Amino acid sequence: MIPLVLKQRSVVALSAVGKADPPNTQPARKAGPPTPVLSGEIHTLIQADMALAQAQAGLEALKKDLAVPQPDLAKAGQTLAKLKVLLTQMSFLLPVGSASPDPKELLLAREILEIGALWSIRTHDIPSFERYFAQLKTYYHDYATFIPESPRLYMLIGLNLLRLLAQNRIAEFHTELETIDHSQLNVNVYIKHPIQIEQCLMEGSYNKVWNSRANVPAEECLFFIDILMGTIRHEIAECSEKAYTALPIADAITLLYFKTADECIAFAKERGWNVNLAEKKIYFVTQSSTDNEIPATVMIRQTLSYAQELEQIV
Repeated sequence: MIPLVLKQRSVVALSAVGKADPPNTQPARKAGPPTPVLSGEIHTLIQADMALAQAQAGLEALKKDLAVPQPDLAKAGQTLAKLKVLLTQMSFLLPVGSASPDPKELLLAREILEIGALWSIRTHDIPSFERYFAQLKTYYHDYATFIPESPRLYMLIGLNLLRLLAQNRIAEFHTELETIDHSQLNVNVYIKHPIQIEQCLMEGSYNKVWNSRANVPAEECLFFIDILMGTIRHEIAECSEKAYTALPIADAITLLYFKTADECIAFAKERGWNVNLAEKKIYFVTQSSTDNEIPATVMIRQTLSYAQELEQIV
């Protein structure tokens, strides 16, 4: 038999099983000061502000470098490359977050791209100009409600139209015209100029294209017009080879829109023409092609044979 005292102790022990420990009534220790941690968004905004300040300073330095009579274009190209790297740290083409893009950043990026496009013309780099203008379209059209119109807008559009003409991309030329405000087509001098040149090309009035060099709305237009005149010269040269056997050098200078005899002679050698300085003439080298005579007798016999076979079939 189990003594009564042991029974009471076992009951108390069993009743204690499964009961939760009493709550700790001691006061909790005070935590130390929290460590300040910047979120990714705040860090990105700080980087964008720093990049904005650096880009503004770099842009002002670039303007000063290009304002001199004979600027160092290689140095300017290096500065442009650094500025484009800084633009990637801001809302360059892609605004950060869902908020509206910062107008300061948009104006800065647009001006850098515009200067880059003009720099490309001065360095005779057409693919670079095409890339800069393609990026500028975002600021001219998509961000037009956030920033005011650029004073270089129609000048660069006109230069791009001349580029398309110089590259003989007539279909794209007319496509670009459709994107321009129709009220500017016959009023804006930068837009009227390439339109008039395109009309002269369609008419074959090459002398008007040549004379348009004296009335360009901007100095940068001369680069594309010179390229266009090179294309015209080769077309005239091909026609001259078939129309003439020889031409005086003085007439060739006028016909091919050259300024000096040396330019004409260099072009003649490039085309493989014979230049006789004693006679002051250019002789066109024509490939002797013997025209194959049509064998009339054979053709008549074949035609009669076909007619007889058709009669048999019918």
